[in-house]
Amino acid sequence: MPFSSADPIPHDPARSPEREGDDRPSLTFTVVDPRAAEAMSLLTRYFADIVSRYWGRPATSDEVARAMSDEPSDDLQGETGYLVLAQSPAGVLGCAGVRVVAPGVGEVTRVFLDPVARGSGAARALLGELETIATDRGLHRLRLTVREDLVEARRLYERAGYVPVEPFSTSPYADHFLGKTVGPA
Repeated sequence: MPFSSADPIPHDPARSPEREGDDRPSLTFTVVDPRAAEAMSLLTRYFADIVSRYWGRPATSDEVARAMSDEPSDDLQGETGYLVLAQSPAGVLGCAGVRVVAPGVGEVTRVFLDPVARGSGAARALLGELETIATDRGLHRLRLTVREDLVEARRLYERAGYVPVEPFSTSPYADHFLGKTVGPA
């Protein structure tokens, strides 16, 4: 059954990063409209992070606004995709989305985790939630691109089972192309 952009994703302890004796954050995941205030706040932080890394300096608000305009996120809802927020008891920690690009195929995008939560297992849990939702929505293949300078992201994807695939984009920001089968073909 497809999720609407307003449907919360139930927290399933079996899919939680939380384990007895584990200090990783307890997370809940919610599919949201990318235009909602909380989503826009995280997407702005995501773009500020990747623009800053690209230029090797803090991004200006104009650069962030331009990047958000050049690469809109509005289609990460309904039948064309979804955006997931990860929240701990302390607040929203991150976001990630999937854009449906063909029948059965989605493209992972907008993966962001607050720096205070990096290294905690939260990013892997968020990616796992994206994959579960993808399977629930009938997607069986996920793909993504990653820039050369985003080494932590590439390491996350590779550890999660994403493997190199043939290039599928001519984006100047796509240095590595990865894919993964997530459900029955």
